Amino acid sequence: MNQSDLILELARRQRVVRAADVRAHGWSPQLLIRLNQLGKLQRLARGLYGLPDAEVTEHQTLMEVCQRVPRGVLCLLSALQFHEIGTQLPHEVWVALPEGSQTPALGYPTLRITRLRGAAYSDGIQTVTDHGAPIRVYSPAKTVTDCFKFRHKIGLDVALEALKDAWRSRKVTMAELGHFARINRVERVMQPYLEAWVQ
Repeated sequence: MNQSDLILELARRQRVVRAADVRAHGWSPQLLIRLNQLGKLQRLARGLYGLPDAEVTEHQTLMEVCQRVPRGVLCLLSALQFHEIGTQLPHEVWVALPEGSQTPALGYPTLRITRLRGAAYSDGIQTVTDHGAPIRVYSPAKTVTDCFKFRHKIGLDVALEALKDAWRSRKVTMAELGHFARINRVERVMQPYLEAWVQ
């Protein structure tokens, strides 16, 4: 197999291929442009390529965002949707970044950036592989406590719905909620709701 064939095989496995992926294998990134010109690869976004006949997955946009924003973690409404908690259908992709990091310049999709520091950023990250491409997303318990932390941004009703639904569908435990509530400093805010519903 030549380099072009190997790149196409990588695109079949990973669904989304970046120049960095190609370089990591010791292949020429210029081949991505050439394969695109030949119609064998489709340019999905700046620096991202995929097979033109590839089946679009439910999480295609989220995969692309995670590839293009390497330190980004899906959070809040996007994480709720990913974990199938509640009824939110966000029009933007909600992404957490470490405090002080540069804002990514993406034309599409529209991003809603949340800045977090320390354990509030680093704890609770799950990496889910969808068709070979990694999606970084906060765990259900971390997401629920984030909703309480950012209740003024997304609405208390959304946070309450997330807590109820995540608890009812057994996607969270009391220990997990307590752990992330401490990290997010929302223990006192969540306490009355936990006492009311979770007993």
